[in-house]
Amino acid sequence: MSIFCLISVTAALDFKYHHAEELEAYLKRVHAEYPSLTHLHSIGRSVEGRDLWLFRVGRDLKDHPVSIPLFRYIALALGDKTVGREMLLHLIDFLVSSYRRDPLVTRLLNSTRIHILPTMNPDGFEATKVPDCYYTRGRYNKNGEDLNRNFPDAFEDNNADIQPETQAVINWIKNETFVLSANLHGGALVASYTFDNGNSVTASAQGYSRSPDDDVFIHLAKTYSSNHASMYKGLGCDNRQTFPEGITNGYSWYQLEGGMQDYNYVWGQCFEITLELSCCKYPPEDQLEKFWKDNKAALIEYIKQVHLGVKGQVTDKNGNPIPNAIVEAKGRPHICPYRTNEHGEYFLLLLPGTYLINATVPGFRSMLKTVQIPDNTGNFSAVRQDFSFSEVSIRPTAAASCPRIPLYQELEKALSAAVKPALHILCLMTILLGMFQ
Repeated sequence: MSIFCLISVTAALDFKYHHAEELEAYLKRVHAEYPSLTHLHSIGRSVEGRDLWLFRVGRDLKDHPVSIPLFRYIALALGDKTVGREMLLHLIDFLVSSYRRDPLVTRLLNSTRIHILPTMNPDGFEATKVPDCYYTRGRYNKNGEDLNRNFPDAFEDNNADIQPETQAVINWIKNETFVLSANLHGGALVASYTFDNGNSVTASAQGYSRSPDDDVFIHLAKTYSSNHASMYKGLGCDNRQTFPEGITNGYSWYQLEGGMQDYNYVWGQCFEITLELSCCKYPPEDQLEKFWKDNKAALIEYIKQVHLGVKGQVTDKNGNPIPNAIVEAKGRPHICPYRTNEHGEYFLLLLPGTYLINATVPGFRSMLKTVQIPDNTGNFSAVRQDFSFSEVSIRPTAAASCPRIPLYQELEKALSAAVKPALHILCLMTILLGMFQ
């Protein structure tokens, strides 16, 4: 790649808002100049027929190297929260132009496949004609729906009429094994983490909805806030609202039904947080360069966290990958058990420590392995721990899935049943075992 090409891409992306045609032209131009490092395609269309462009960057995008994790950034679920869209375009520019020139970026792209969806709600953005710090109609899609309230909810039946943009993202989640993600919003300055919703199973009297991986989510949120120019200060956007260390549990902030980050964690096996990047939802474009400087280091450091914890492959006696095997850390089971993908891969984000990892192939005895996990993000690779089931000969199986019902509502009913302690435990175990089958 010539220096001229590197300069041409950088010079082409200025600090302004890029509308649909400009965004598409820019992404196509970058892909044309870096064909071996990037891939571009649409994951679907909006209500008004605009493409939802997905830009992928990393090595070996046409193949599937085992144990290379998938990371995702997504912006503009709400069409008037515009800063994230431009930050992701500048992130693309920085990644491709820094490859083989910046050692950190080079190692990151060699060890990670990064997916970037700059705009989930292109119709809403186009409907927001001028910068405005507060509410505009562009928040919603063309059908007047809030896309960050439009996903199936694990706690209650939110009766969502799934929109085309939401369905495209759901299909995308189903077809990939994402490990870590963040969705970029605006209107505040804070890193918010799951759960956004809750009930008596997860929520405390203090108004905190705790997931089984709460420690990991706190770490992820702090990683972003501490690397941001000012988010870590926790000042919020006015005197009435502060966020210690620049982070918050979503439910503690305000209860949200049908949110994308809860859906990703429960049904997508992907840890996702919400990044509120600007007090003003749609600030003047002369502020965009400062936003990029404020967020650049945090965006990169957050991607590195995809290499936390442990990863590996589950195989049969012939070395063939076993899909749909359950692999989880003892003491933190998910209500939708985390399973291997079609390549037999699993990824578990865990903080440094000692863990007992349980691998289960339905119908066979579980396999337990103790794993010591260091902080390996600087090495761009989680600890690898494979499982080989010598008594298993792989055979085709139907893809496992959890039903789209309010899962925590069902668990809440079991926990609140007025029965004897022994029967209470038996009921709960029956429900959980049913989820693992």
